[in-house]
Amino acid sequence: MGERLCVGLAGYALYYTFKVTGQAKSGKENGFDADVPESVKAHPYLLNPVFVAIAVATVLITAFIVYQIILFYG
Repeated sequence: MGERLCVGLAGYALYYTFKVTGQAKSGKENGFDADVPESVKAHPYLLNPVFVAIAVATVLITAFIVYQIILFYG
C-alpha cells in the first residue's frame, strides 16, 4: 500500500512539474521581473541569498561539529 502511494505521489509530482514548466513564461514578459540593482551587479556572489545561506549553514554546521568534539573529548 505504501509503495503505491509513494509511486503515485512521485508520478503526480512529475506530471505537475511538467505542467508548470510548460506554462512558464519569462519574468520580463509578465512584468514580474525587474532589472538587477547596481549594487548586486557589482557583487553578484556576495549579495546572492543562496550563497549567503550556504555560507551561514557551513559556519553553523562547523561550529556544531566543533562543539560536539569539545563535549566528547573535553
